[in-house]
Amino acid sequence: MKWSHITISTSHEAAELVASLFEDLGAGGAVIDDPALLNAYIRSGEWDYTDLEEREETSVVRVSAYIAADERLREKAELLRRGLADLQAKGVDTAPADITEELVEDEDWAETWKAYFHPEKIGEKIVIAPTWETYEAKEGDIVVRLDPGAAFGTGQHETTALCIRALERLVEPGMRVFDVGTGSGVLSICAAKLGAGDITAMDFDPIACRVARENIEVNGVGNVEVFESDLLQKASGRADLIIANIVADIIIRMFENVSDYLEDGGKMLLSGIIDDRVDDVLAAAKARGIRVESVELDKGWAAMVARMS
Repeated sequence: MKWSHITISTSHEAAELVASLFEDLGAGGAVIDDPALLNAYIRSGEWDYTDLEEREETSVVRVSAYIAADERLREKAELLRRGLADLQAKGVDTAPADITEELVEDEDWAETWKAYFHPEKIGEKIVIAPTWETYEAKEGDIVVRLDPGAAFGTGQHETTALCIRALERLVEPGMRVFDVGTGSGVLSICAAKLGAGDITAMDFDPIACRVARENIEVNGVGNVEVFESDLLQKASGRADLIIANIVADIIIRMFENVSDYLEDGGKMLLSGIIDDRVDDVLAAAKARGIRVESVELDKGWAAMVARMS
């Protein structure tokens, strides 16, 4: 299939917010090309070797992502423009806010990274193993077979690893789980293999939903259903645990009605939060009567466990 490689030129201030616009549209991830950050790394001396040269122009940050070139592409492009306009209306400096699009073929760009994805034990029990490699399970291992395809979630990213380790503590036999922004389905599969009951996995991106269904089938977890949904919109009833490994701004938006979907005493596992947005999420949680019980950090990313006060 074809993809639209969309790049937005913006300011340092707006870069993370622009990246969240892509995430909100179901992109598997956004790349932030920050020349000032690159220069800082080069000057730090932490790299043993680099042939990269410092950039002279550092005021413009380029944020890019791949969006499926399907019947919804124009709609998503318009939503990006509206999102930029909304940020500007809120006083965020998004300049220059230029948008470029390049149509590309699916030349295995979702496959090339596979050389770097190998079996890895994430927590005390969970082992994430790619479907194309052989892994002999050891005693006590819970193996999750995964082919993320074009969806986010291998277990190697800090946010996913933080969630997997938390799930080993949080999941109780038979509990009902909602997984918001499921991506590859990895967290839903982990929850199922740890003993959860009914699990509803949701994602805005139809490609992610397809990938999640494929991984769920490979792992033989029949208690996981996948729906295309904007946050919790398609969820039915209430969950004992809501997982949301997305981004700070979308988590904050989810807070608006999350109480309608959470059982009394139920918990939320929230991640995808960069460390300098932790205070924003904490403030938004407090404003909505949500009590954050713990915050764990790993290499600049945070995961929180919370419940309604």
